[in-house]
Amino acid sequence: MLLFLFLAACSGAPEEVIRISGSTMGTTYHVTLRNPGELRAEELKRQLDYQLVHFNQLASTYIDDSELNQLNRAPVGEWQTLSEPLYNIFSMSLEVSWLTGGAFDITVAPLVDLWGFGPEKHDGRPSDDAIATAMQDIGYDRIELDMLEPKLRKKAALHMDLSAIAKGYGVDAAAIWLESLGVTDYLVEIGGEMRVAGSSPRGDAWRIGVENPGGGAPTLAIELGDTAVATSGDYRNYFEEDGVRYSHTIDPRTGRPISHSLASVTVLDPSCAFADAMATAFSVMGTKRTLELAEAQNMPVYLIEKTEEGFVSRYSSAFKPYLSEHLQEEN
Repeated sequence: MLLFLFLAACSGAPEEVIRISGSTMGTTYHVTLRNPGELRAEELKRQLDYQLVHFNQLASTYIDDSELNQLNRAPVGEWQTLSEPLYNIFSMSLEVSWLTGGAFDITVAPLVDLWGFGPEKHDGRPSDDAIATAMQDIGYDRIELDMLEPKLRKKAALHMDLSAIAKGYGVDAAAIWLESLGVTDYLVEIGGEMRVAGSSPRGDAWRIGVENPGGGAPTLAIELGDTAVATSGDYRNYFEEDGVRYSHTIDPRTGRPISHSLASVTVLDPSCAFADAMATAFSVMGTKRTLELAEAQNMPVYLIEKTEEGFVSRYSSAFKPYLSEHLQEEN
């Protein structure tokens, strides 16, 4: 969802630039860093791949014996001990759910499947009765976390899916690992979600571009310091029936795809996991409610809304410093 626009290092730069890439979580990752010492690209990639495989084993719904799937199969009402990463993800997920009034809900998978956007694709709008039945099997408020120990119990037979926050958490974990190796200048990207720190290979700020929902050149290029960026949009995955367009973004509160005009949401935050989850929630909430919450929480948020005249950008006050004077005047 984001196009990162960093340039190759100038010849004769005092520090070596390392770039590694690979596959994880059903998508790809890219890491670029300025080498502070004797780090070797091959060894960095080997270690990072190992950590990402281990993380997948915790949080994936596609690995049958993952910790998450074992938790999904666990008996209702019984406390289950979690690994530290999974406990942290659940804790942040519930925080975002409460903050957004249920617009973000990691139990929404039955509705996603029902509408044909899950692993088993199918066409057609489900019946109202089918939607009502699926709604009985979701609800973030049916998840209980122990505040003293890393434990969780389900109050119903829930199917929990962390795909709307896991990539962001993986980015954060990789960034923290790089920092533990003494790396201060890096970009970590997984499936479009990213986190940057320090300087780019050019020696100045990292620059990223926000994808244009209508195609073509990026809508916006911004310079970033030490922060994370996540973008969510509904303009790629959808189906049409009887002239009605059904988005893959499902509102957990109604059981139906969103019907508003918000096409893309970009969120900045120190935590990529939090930005990832909030971008999904804002995509559900729509322009007006998103801007209200972003202003109340002082969140940097950039929106692209589809109108009859084309795509129009909106943004929160906290995002304004990242914009050129021209774009500020347009808003």
